[in-house]
Amino acid sequence: MIRFANVSKAYMGGKPALQGLTFHLPVGSMTYLTGHSGAGKSTLLKLIMGVERANGGQIWFNGHDITRLTHYEIPFLRRQIGMVHQDYRLLPDRSVVDNVALPLIITGMHPKTANERALAALDRVGLRDRANYLPIHLSGGEQQRVDIARSVVHKPQLLLADEPTGNLDDALSFDIFSLFESFNKMGMTVLIATHDISLIQRKPKPCLVLEQGHLR
Repeated sequence: MIRFANVSKAYMGGKPALQGLTFHLPVGSMTYLTGHSGAGKSTLLKLIMGVERANGGQIWFNGHDITRLTHYEIPFLRRQIGMVHQDYRLLPDRSVVDNVALPLIITGMHPKTANERALAALDRVGLRDRANYLPIHLSGGEQQRVDIARSVVHKPQLLLADEPTGNLDDALSFDIFSLFESFNKMGMTVLIATHDISLIQRKPKPCLVLEQGHLR
């Protein structure tokens, strides 16, 4: 699914963010990406999404070297990936179902079909009854589940999560992680960036540990 081969990334005028990373995430795997703040976790996820470009090495996604993709090919890559954010990034003036349907609308899907798919995704995260609410009327845990529904509504092959439980208490974090497990059991490859050591200990999975831009 994902293979890094001696990948490095440095930002202009700064020290290297990632250096010589080599690892493989098989299809259907579920993996943690952990390390201290500033270790390079978010940068690694951005490289997979095509938001940032590596300065060296190769990144393979389903057998394709994504470091060589043109600007016009990046959207096709992102349609195969779902991204869950720590800060949810929901549109405050749109209903929950409209937020979830938005990625499908952008790709040109008929609004009625997109709405049906969005409702199905909300059902999977237990929020179908909140479909017509505005995000402001939801709790933090519910907003995170809406973000997850939006991330999987297009049925991606790979699900990335950047500190998805950073703003939640232990009980809600456990529930959110259980959702990731359910998607993984359906065949989705999952990579979760987190510094939540207690969660990692309670729900052990293979782990990539970053330290000052290197894999430990």
